[in-house]
Formats: sequence, C-alpha cells, structure tokens
Amino acid sequence: MHLRKAARVILVGAPGVGKGTQSERLLQRFPQLSSISSGDLLRHNVKQRTPLGIKVESTMKSGGLVPDDLILRLINNELNQRGWLYSAHPAGNVMTLASCAAETASFGADDADVAAFLSSPAHVRGYGQPSEDPSASFILDGFPRTATQANRLDDIIPINLVVSLKTPLEVIMERISGRWVHEASGRVYNTTFNPPKVAGVDDVTGEKLVRRADDNEEVYRQRWKKFEETSEPLLEHYARKGVLWEVAGNSSDEISPKLFREFERRFVE
Repeated sequence: MHLRKAARVILVGAPGVGKGTQSERLLQRFPQLSSISSGDLLRHNVKQRTPLGIKVESTMKSGGLVPDDLILRLINNELNQRGWLYSAHPAGNVMTLASCAAETASFGADDADVAAFLSSPAHVRGYGQPSEDPSASFILDGFPRTATQANRLDDIIPINLVVSLKTPLEVIMERISGRWVHEASGRVYNTTFNPPKVAGVDDVTGEKLVRRADDNEEVYRQRWKKFEETSEPLLEHYARKGVLWEVAGNSSDEISPKLFREFERRFVE
C-alpha cells in the first residue's frame, strides 16, 4: 500500500497499551514507513564510541537523563543523513562549534569533543524544511514525552499525526496480571489470550517462565499515574496543532483496524 505524502507519526499511550504492537503492524502494512527510535540512536552512538556516545554512556549508566538538546541534535542528524530535511541555511541558525559548546555547557567545560560531534557536517546545515516525499515517512519512538520536548521538536520537523491509544486501566491490569516471560529470549505469553502450550514453561525451550518485577498492580498504577500527568499537556500541545487523533479499544486487534483506516484516510493514495 503506497503513501501519497510523508507521514510523520508519534504513538502515545500508557505502558502496556500496545504501542509496540501497533508500530510493528503499521511498519508491516506500509513499507514506506521507517522507525526512528531515540533510544536506538543513543545506543548506536555508544556502540560506535562517538564523542556523544562516550558522554551519554556514563550518564545512562548512572541513571541520569540525557539532555533534550543532545537527543534533538541526534534526531536532526538522522533526518539529515537520510535526506529528509532540506537545508534552509538561515543566517542565524547555522550551528557552529561555539554555539554547540554553549548548548552542552551542562556537561562541563571539558566536553569540546561533544560540541565538535554536534557541529559535524550533518549538523552545520541547520534545521531545514521537511521532505514531503512518501519515502520520508517515519514513526518516531521514545521522543517526545513531554510538551516541552514536543515544542522543541516542532523546530526541527512538524509531526503530522499523533495517535493517542486508549485502553481502560482495568483491562491493562488484567493483561499484566496474566503476563509471563521467557527471560532468555524475551518471548511473552499471556494466560488470557496467548498461553504457553504447557502452563509455566516456554514453548520452544521448555524452560520456566517468570514474571517481570514491575508486573504488579502497585508498580503499574504508579507508572500509569505518572504517564497521565506528563501525557495530558503533551496531547494538548498536539491537539492545538490539529494533528491529534484518539483511538480506543480493549485489545490491539480491536484498535489496529481503526488505526489503519484513519492512517489510510490521511496518507494513502
């Protein structure tokens, strides 16, 4: 199925609502879509031992948050490298070593290497205009999570569809209570709708299944509350932009057909 213009998509939903499932189904159904994950970009830089990767590795290991500026530059760099941003070359928007050093000042005075990374050729072109070619379609995963981050992202590239996935808390709680995992492979089972062939053991290896540490009611309710607090202003931001669409359902199979229809209405020939 071919898109007629670039789709720039964000999925927003509480933990356990099925964002990953919907993202995978969209990617399978629409081959022109790509996935851009801020977490994957960070991990790639860590693995490649770039100056940015070396810096954020210590931050991530200590449980700290990577500054928004660096994630935004990372996303901008990725979009530029893919050819999905056309350089605007505004005189006041060209990134220099000095400007990048100022933005990374929170890391300390000895981080000129990070500033140099951020002022590499992929960045010095500055923020540009987004390509509307269908091949420049993507689902952005992991960012933004707050209205402040969304406002900053607007400066780089305008998102044109934000999907708010809604499933009742009670339904997600029931789903979590029946979830079992094979630790070594990451295979997930559910006693309600995807049970293992033999209760308590993995279908492939026969090894015992385990419960995730955070798969309990108290922990999940805390995560839900935190999500509600941060997502409300985020969704309001995109509602004001006119790109927010909400879809509700008790399961991924119920939500997917609705999501496909809306996506096709907006982007398919």
